[in-house]
Amino acid sequence: MTTIIDYGMGNLGSIQNMLKKLGEPSIITTNPLEIEQATRLILPGVGAFDTGMNRLTELNLIPILNKKVLENKIPILGICLGIQLMTKSSMEGNSGGLNWFDAETIKFNLNEMEGKFVLPNMGWRNVSIKKEIPLFEGLNEESWFYFVHNYHIVSNSKKHVGMTSEYGYEFVSSLVDDNILGVQFHPEKSHKFGLKLLLNFINNY
Repeated sequence: MTTIIDYGMGNLGSIQNMLKKLGEPSIITTNPLEIEQATRLILPGVGAFDTGMNRLTELNLIPILNKKVLENKIPILGICLGIQLMTKSSMEGNSGGLNWFDAETIKFNLNEMEGKFVLPNMGWRNVSIKKEIPLFEGLNEESWFYFVHNYHIVSNSKKHVGMTSEYGYEFVSSLVDDNILGVQFHPEKSHKFGLKLLLNFINNY
């Protein structure tokens, strides 16, 4: 059973449909009591950083998430905004993040890019795998994932960088630390490669 956290900012139905294709039962919930019983979590997200943190605060989800993830070591997968909320802060707003990774979220700097680039970074990009972990089993640099984002992660710790991708310059597209896993792209929109990543999460965590 996979528990999908609903704080009003994610492609919840798409994620649940992908899990259903894999034969994985799931629930979508805002209820801290249901999250307390979870054995595996997904933190999705689409939208602004501050809005996301405010919604988690309003729903009183941060204490239970910290308990499950940091104390109980329950596996969690952050998707898009979900991984950004796992960092310390974002240029997009003033709120502090969950601070699960020593990393910040910054806006793509178009001035550092040679060529014609626009925001958001939208479309299919491949990935460079930096850590051999079960989440990435069966994936390689020929794997393509779907991105939609204006902001990207800068990690202060290379050991937590799971993947990088390119859009004008190299950026972090995955952070990993034991049970805490995150991807900047949308596996639920990434067809067979997204299915494989979600299957790895279900089978190995």
